[in-house]
Amino acid sequence: MKIALIGASGNVGSRLLKELSDRGHAITAIARQPERIADLPGVTAVAGDASAPAALTETLRGHDAVVSALPFAPTDAAGLIDTVRASGVSRFLVVGGAGSLEVAPGQRLIDQPGFPEEYKTEARAGAAFLDTLRQADDLEWTFLSPSAMFVPGERTGQFRLGTDTLLSNEQGSSISYEDYAIALADEIAQPRHIRQRFTVGY
Repeated sequence: MKIALIGASGNVGSRLLKELSDRGHAITAIARQPERIADLPGVTAVAGDASAPAALTETLRGHDAVVSALPFAPTDAAGLIDTVRASGVSRFLVVGGAGSLEVAPGQRLIDQPGFPEEYKTEARAGAAFLDTLRQADDLEWTFLSPSAMFVPGERTGQFRLGTDTLLSNEQGSSISYEDYAIALADEIAQPRHIRQRFTVGY
């Protein structure tokens, strides 16, 4: 497939870029500093910025799917969605956040006592992005939320998928960037969650 990846040099974006490259996809890797993008087979590094929508729209044209691995707080959700829409690409996948996942019916993780204050701004922005995305019924969007602990680790290929409820086990709630990348790359190749949010965890 021909995939445009926005935010390809970040923690998650770089792992996803490698996973997609290893699978033989052609990836347009987009970042504000393209020199930071890994030199991998099938990867074309391109300068791009969500705050420059006209140029980004042209970069996205002609791809089979667009993936955003951008942080939520500085990103204009409606603006980015409009940019994808204007590019003519119908599939839009988003590296989501865990804050809007439920720990019990009607109880979001972000609203629980002890949720780290320093992550609340980003988590609230992620929840708002998902709310905005849910109005975009003209796009085949997917929002993949990680578990609560989202950190560098191993590529094991052993994980579980869920929908709107936080996944956890005896060790807590976690997923590595590397295994998250597998789950998102699988969804790109074989869509099972069109116009849905889903989650991945151990």
